[in-house]
Amino acid sequence: MKKVLIANRGEIAVRIIQSLKELNIQSVAIYSTVDKDSLHVALADESYCIGPAATSESYLDIKKILQVAKASEADAIHPGYGFLAESEEFARACEKEGIIFIGPTADTIELMGDKSQAKATAEENGLPVVPGSDGIVRSRAHAHQVAESIGFPLVVKAVSGGGGKGMRIVQYPETFDRLYSEAKKEAENAFGDQRVYIEKFIQDARHIEVQILGDGRGHAVHLYERDCTIQNHNQKLIEEAPASILDEETRADILETTADFARNINYRSAGTVEFLYLPSENAFYFMEMNTRIQVEHCVTEMITGIDIVEQQMHVAFDEELTVQQEDIDLQGVAMEIRINAEDPERNFRPSPGPIEQLHFGKGRNVRIDSHIYPGYTISPYYDAMIAKIIVQGKDREDVINRMSRVLDETVIGPIKTNLSFQRFLLDHPQIRSNAYDIHFLDKNNLV
Repeated sequence: MKKVLIANRGEIAVRIIQSLKELNIQSVAIYSTVDKDSLHVALADESYCIGPAATSESYLDIKKILQVAKASEADAIHPGYGFLAESEEFARACEKEGIIFIGPTADTIELMGDKSQAKATAEENGLPVVPGSDGIVRSRAHAHQVAESIGFPLVVKAVSGGGGKGMRIVQYPETFDRLYSEAKKEAENAFGDQRVYIEKFIQDARHIEVQILGDGRGHAVHLYERDCTIQNHNQKLIEEAPASILDEETRADILETTADFARNINYRSAGTVEFLYLPSENAFYFMEMNTRIQVEHCVTEMITGIDIVEQQMHVAFDEELTVQQEDIDLQGVAMEIRINAEDPERNFRPSPGPIEQLHFGKGRNVRIDSHIYPGYTISPYYDAMIAKIIVQGKDREDVINRMSRVLDETVIGPIKTNLSFQRFLLDHPQIRSNAYDIHFLDKNNLV
């Protein structure tokens, strides 16, 4: 394979280009009119304007992307994360045009994209699942039956959901009808699919996810787990690997069970199986599977030394994984902080604009993944994340201390960012003592 088109933008496009260069594979960038000065455009071997700022006319336009892929004679397309990364339609369209889709098969994306089917498949293959409706809720009457059987609190979730869209937590029976209707309406608006399912709402849980790699022929490995518990409205802020809250026996059990699941479904490429973990019960509950590379893949790369994007390439080009389970060893502890162009003092309102001052803290075992540079202008049209700071250390305390120093040394201006908020979180006693859950920010009135 000689050429790969990256169907994405920003830091993940830069990240993919870096791996392609190291593999001596040419890269093709696409960009919207407002992204013409983005770093991924400058770094790619070729670049093509795909349309205006609106994602529906650029980064989500399958027809245009395939036209560029054919015109540039690209052998394959890497979708990154977001946009079309988990689009079964896009994967099938690539297959139809004879272009390799660097990710799972379209059938796997379709199976795991339907949250109801994904849950059933997980349960069939030995993963623990959250009590709830047996598939899609068929009617309001059926919804009431499920609610009565599992009790409150519960959560209504969109079948085609993601990013917290089409999801409502229902604490009390008297609010059920209203929130059930809201979830369905939001799901219809966001995904064109109003189907929902219902689950028991697991409180006081941690968000633990397992990174897997598979070759699509029954061979799969795990790359250990990440703790992504610190979130703001279902958007992750801080990620750690491995999850220090787990004991070795519990860790080994969930890792092997998840790897078996990936083998059983002949999973191809990189994927992440997400769980809620209840420390009080030492119990895991399957949430969903993300059939793409994750934003937080960097922390896993830091603790394993494995280039996940490179492994995706090997599998996509019909080669075997170059790693075996016995070859994968933990190398300390890593943490990732997401830096967003937003103003924490104004309810995290987006803060687009030019970057005039920029300096990232440096040091041993520090990695910066970003697409910004002095003179670059943050667009108001896309995701607010502008950088990821990843640090590795000997243990969790060492990582937090090192990350604190790196954040103290980082300057981004004059736009507002969440740098100071993230630095504040690292000093919070509950974060320091590893005693928090997925509702940490709400419980402490921090959002």
